[in-house]
This record gives sequence, C-alpha cells and structure tokens, in this order.
Amino acid sequence: MRQPARSTRQHRRALAAAGLVTVLWSSSWVLIRLGLDDSDLPPLTFAGLRYSAAALALWCWVATRRRDHLRALDRDVVGRFALLGVGFYAITQGAQFVAIDSQPAATTSLVLSLTPLLVAALGRRTLAERTAPRQVLGAGLVAVGAFAYFGGDLGATGIGMAAATIGLLANALSSLFGRSVNRTHTHPAVVVTTVSMSVGAVVLLSVGVALEPWTRPSPQAWLIIAWLAGVNTAFAFTLWNVALRHLTAVESAGVNNLMLIQIAALAWALLDEPPGALGAVGVVAVSIGVFLTQLPGDARLEVRTTTTSVVRRDEHGSP
Repeated sequence: MRQPARSTRQHRRALAAAGLVTVLWSSSWVLIRLGLDDSDLPPLTFAGLRYSAAALALWCWVATRRRDHLRALDRDVVGRFALLGVGFYAITQGAQFVAIDSQPAATTSLVLSLTPLLVAALGRRTLAERTAPRQVLGAGLVAVGAFAYFGGDLGATGIGMAAATIGLLANALSSLFGRSVNRTHTHPAVVVTTVSMSVGAVVLLSVGVALEPWTRPSPQAWLIIAWLAGVNTAFAFTLWNVALRHLTAVESAGVNNLMLIQIAALAWALLDEPPGALGAVGVVAVSIGVFLTQLPGDARLEVRTTTTSVVRRDEHGSP
C-alpha cells in the first residue's frame, strides 16, 4: 500500500523535528554537568529550577494563546497529564540529574539506550502498536553497540547506576504513556507539555528543597538554567510532543538514542570523558540500529470501544 504524500512528509518532518530535539537534549547533559560542577548545586534542586522556569515560560505563552484549550480540560485529562508529568519529568529527569552528578554523563546515556528494548517489549500490549522484527533487531543493535562503544570502561558508581536504572524504567513507561496521550490529537502539544511539566517541576523542586542543602547558584549556573529552561526544555519538549503525534513509540525511542553518540562525542570534547577502544564499532552498530527502528512498517492499531473492537491499518503506526 503506497503512503499518501502528505503522510510521508509529516513523518519525515516529525523525524527531523525529533532529531533536532535530540541535539538540544544532548547538549543539556554537558550543560548540566558543567552547572553541577560549577556551583555545587544539588541535582534535584537544579532539575527543579530548570523545569520550573521552563513551565513558567510555557504558562505565559499558553495563557495568552491557548486559553480556550486550558478551560476545556476536564479532571480526567488533567489527571493523565499530571501522571505523565510525574513519570517523564519528576522521576525520569530527576533520576538523570542524580546519575549525571554521580558518574560520567556518557555512562548514564548508555543505560538509557536500553529504552527501545523495553518500549518494543511493552508497546504492542499497552498501545496496540505492532513492532516489526527489524525494529526489534534495531533496538537490539542499539544496546549491543552501546556496550561496545564504551568498551567496558564505564566509570560507573553505585548511586549513579541505581539512578540511571530508575531513569531507564521511568523513561520507557513515560514514552509509552506519552505516546498514548499525544496520539489522540485532542489537545495542542504545548498544552500537554505545559500542564505535565508544571506538575513534574513542582514535584522535583519540592523534593529537592526538602531533601537537599540549598546552595546559591553562581552567575554561570543561572545562565545555564535559563538556557536549559527556555531552549532545551520549553521549546524542545513542546517540539518533541508535536513529533510524537506522527511517530510510533519505538520510532521515537530509536531517534532518542541518537543522543548516545551525541553525548559521548560532546563528553569527550568538553568533559574529557573519552570513549572506549571499540568506539567505532559501537557507533556503526548504534547507527544501524537507529536506522532500522525508523523504517516504516505495517502497524495494526487495535482501537477498543465499549461495544466492539476496530482494527485500523496505518503505515506509521499512528492514527
């Protein structure tokens, strides 16, 4: 079955947008490490300040441009957005900040590269998205390439790996739930981002203030927080939610793993964290794996209602 031109263009644009987001997010890892090292700001508080500032910026936009959509939100929808915020922002991002603070940034990225494997395993049951065999193979190559890339020299710590594992699980579940929330096209992506991020930011900042000693951020740290909040968070997460409307969960997780190579390169150049001897093999394996997860396949979406089950064929696995 030949794809309509419009659908193909939307899919390519979504992939391009998701790719741009990964570049911004990859730079975040280096900026976070620099900010943590420069000011000794505790990781959860740092994350809470970043996402709180980003949520505030988004509210200024949504309150003037999307006010009608905010008024249309009912309690159940807000509850779903809040759950997404706790999983994707409070737990996932908080765990990543703790892990980055405790071990090399590239090591944490390595653990999170396993996300597509979990998404592939869970996506069909939770989202009724059929995963093609080549996508499973691609996800496996990403994991194998990730371990080869670092050649076993991970520089891992107990706290860092525990936090990274929590981030991995939360990231995989949030990818599935985020896809479920966004693929309905019911609410603008910026509204989804604003509400969910606000909830996650409040949780992060509250936990950070309650558990961590307060350290005044340096001027450089404030600049980093401002950039992370405005560009790498408010803009990037909104663009990511837009892309999720046209990508399957496995596709989005696969694109997200481009960050593995990007973070390793930036960490090597800026943080003096060189990759292992098998880096070239790892790059090739990860690149092929990401490519395989992006190949469009036949996906059957099972839409269950209270009276019947409807099966719809869609080339990209999205309604």
